[in-house]
Amino acid sequence: QVQLVESGGGSVQPGGSLRLSCAASGPTDSITCLGWVRQAPGKEREGIATIDAAGNVFYADSVKGRFTISQDTAKHTLYLQMNNLKREDSAKYFCAAGSGDYSESWCYPLNHIAMDDWGKGTLVTVSS
Repeated sequence: QVQLVESGGGSVQPGGSLRLSCAASGPTDSITCLGWVRQAPGKEREGIATIDAAGNVFYADSVKGRFTISQDTAKHTLYLQMNNLKREDSAKYFCAAGSGDYSESWCYPLNHIAMDDWGKGTLVTVSS
């Protein structure tokens, strides 16, 4: 399975920015979809951004216009640039990878449950 390790979380004031990173190792050639998923205490997991094998990116409405997902394929690293952070963005952020059939067009934030491998998460806290 693919191993994923997140980093870059921390505390920031509302309106601030953070960049999360996710280093992937193992059978990375099998990956067809990468994404970021978050979970706040007492709430369900929310898929927020994905990037598919063709480089197409997709965002949940809650982060659209504020967050940007990108990758450095040579370094096997995924990024999430988070700008204009809000209190409601506070959550543990997980990196996830899937190897499902790309032709089935499944790689969207709402389909995060289809991901195969997950990191342990990095905590983001937005407060004054």
